[in-house]
This record gives sequence, C-alpha cells and structure tokens, in this order.
Amino acid sequence: MSSSITLTARGSAAPIAGWASLGLLAVGALYLGAFISPTQAALLIVGGALGVVLYHAAFGFTAAWRVFINERRGRGLRAQMIMLAVAVLLFFPLLDAGSAFGNELSGYVFPVGVAVVVGSFLFGLGMQIGGGCASGTLFTVGGGNARMVITLLGFILGSVIATHHVDWWWDLPAFEAVSVVEGLGVTGGLALSLALFATIHAGTVYFERRRHGALEQPAAAEHAGWQRFLRGPWPLVWGAVALAVLNALTLILSGRPWGITAAFALWGAKGFEAVGIEVAQWGYWQLPGNARALEASVLADATSVVNFGIILGALLAAVLAGRLAPSLRIPPRALAASIIGGLLLGYGARLAFGCNIGAYFGGIASGSLHGWVWLIFAFLGNVVGVRLRPWFFGEESRQPRQPASC
Repeated sequence: MSSSITLTARGSAAPIAGWASLGLLAVGALYLGAFISPTQAALLIVGGALGVVLYHAAFGFTAAWRVFINERRGRGLRAQMIMLAVAVLLFFPLLDAGSAFGNELSGYVFPVGVAVVVGSFLFGLGMQIGGGCASGTLFTVGGGNARMVITLLGFILGSVIATHHVDWWWDLPAFEAVSVVEGLGVTGGLALSLALFATIHAGTVYFERRRHGALEQPAAAEHAGWQRFLRGPWPLVWGAVALAVLNALTLILSGRPWGITAAFALWGAKGFEAVGIEVAQWGYWQLPGNARALEASVLADATSVVNFGIILGALLAAVLAGRLAPSLRIPPRALAASIIGGLLLGYGARLAFGCNIGAYFGGIASGSLHGWVWLIFAFLGNVVGVRLRPWFFGEESRQPRQPASC
C-alpha cells in the first residue's frame, strides 16, 4: 500500500475545499472592497474566473508547445492564436484611446535586447523542466498538484534572485521599445497581427497534416450544457476567448494587462526581508513602483490579488470537476526538475520583462515587438527543454499529452 497521502474529490475533504474556495473569494472580495479598494475586490473575482477558465479548459502553454515539438500536433498552439487574435481586437482600440472609464491604460511594451533574448530562452527551458508556465503553475497548484507547489517555490526564489542584478542585464545592448499600435495605428497593427496569427495557425495545420494526415479531434465531452460549463472540460476555444476577454477586463480595471510573475518577485522579496536580507537596497527595488509595492501590503498589489484569485478559482473548478486529488508522492528526479525548472522560470521572467502571460500574451496583445521576440526564443528554450525531459521524467515525457495542459 502506498505511503503517499492522497485526497480524492469523492472524499469528504473535497466539498469542504470547494466551499472554502468560494468562501475565501467572497470574504476576500468584501475585505478588499472595504479596506483596500473596490478595484482590488473586482480583480480578485477576475482572478477567480481566470482560475476556473484555466482549469476547465486545461489551457496552458507548456504541453501545447511540447506536443507540437514532439508530435507536430498543433491544437493547443492554434487555440493560443485564437486567444491572441481576440485579445488584439479588444486591446488595440483601448490602448489607442489611452483610457477607459476614467482609468489611464498602458500596455506591456518593453525594449528588445540581450536580456529579453536570454530571459525568454531560460523561461522556455524552465517550462519543460519545471512542468509548467506561470499561469499553468498557478492553476495546477490550485488544482492540487503538489509537485507544482515546489515549482512555484522555485519560481518565487528565482524571481527574487534575479532582482538582485537584473539592472545589469537591462543595461546590456537593446533596441528601443516598439509598439505596432503607435507605429501603424489600430488598423495597421491589427492587420499585421492578425496576419501573423493566421500564418502560425496555418503552419501548425500544415505540419500536423504532413505528419498525421489529419488534424487531431478533441475527445468526446463527458458532460453537456450547464453540466459541462460547471464541471468541464471546456473546448479550448472557450478558454481562448474567455482568457482574452478577462485579460481585457484586467486592463480596464488595473490600467495594465494581466501579469503574474512580478508578484512572485514581490513575495520572495518580502520573504527575504522577513529573515533579515535587505532587498530594498537592490536596484530593482529602488524603482518607484517596486519600492511602493515592497513597502505596502501584498493585498494592495493588483498582480498578487489576481494570482490569489487564480489559485482559489482553480481549486473550485477542480472540486466541481471531481478531480481534486492531491498527492505528496514526488519522485526524486521530478522533485529536482521542479526546483531547477522553477528557478529558471523565475530568473528568466524577470530578465525578459515577464512570462508567457505578461511578455507573450500581454506583450503581443499590447502590440509590443518584445512579445514576438519572447515567443521565438522561449519556443527555442522549449525545444531544448523537451530534449532534457526524459532524464527527469523517463518514458512519461515521451508520451503525447493533452495539448493545452501544463
């Protein structure tokens, strides 16, 4: 009999976990609305919705890229292109207007240089070794994956380590930030972006048909109607559209797109300070916005609040789906992969001005050239990471998985 501790969704713990996640979302929103701001309360709810969408649609990036690299199956990549297409249709007019409902809006538009190239490659490598991306790590932690808790801890540690000398990386040669919205206008930017998405979409179709003769079809749904909406699994297209809409809502509420990993650096920095390491003296934490975040409560940080919501939303979705089954049994090599991968993910994200959400999703949705550069070099990092996975995960890593799960 295994000595590991496992709780299934059929056990008494699952309904408790479901009610607890709902309760924490409700109480958290009330608390934030009363003592922080109504915006923070709304962002917690948006985070909860993101967690439900990510879990029910199994919408990740790591396995989608791995399946395409290994098997030339492109269903997950095509869903990402749909997500990006909907996002730019929503984002570009908003960013061009510069404000919405009295809030100033700004996209994630950053310089393209050595730091972005190295950071995105390291992040891509960490995706395959650590077994997840930024969003994937959060929603799988919420869904009860104990190994991904280790990846998250490594992610946090790698993030705060990077802040110690990220200013050195950012001083390396780089081109100025470029936005297609500013350079080409909304119409020109949309035309260029949609053409690129269509090209990538068509490319995955070509390679998949060339390898397999036909496109992969999704498995038959276990549930229908409201049962499917509440319990999943959702079609990838549902997830793609919902994530784009929720990202646009995050932009309207917070004034900037959805991000994840800046909060990890903040959590790690607060942990370092709690044990006497003065991170406030580091260049990264002397930037005005970062200094304010370090001094304030994490509940005042929009990114942190959304992250908390994602974990709680994914927990709720896992209970509704009947798949909450945390296990504490982690093989030694998988444990090592989680630590190493997490460190690479955190370090790479800080260098590259973000992760698969902030740099890739948010950057491209903002019309930033750095988002496209991130995609290229992160994908190359994934190619290398896929080759290293057998050492950590054995034959399991060679088997194709659901394209969109992390």
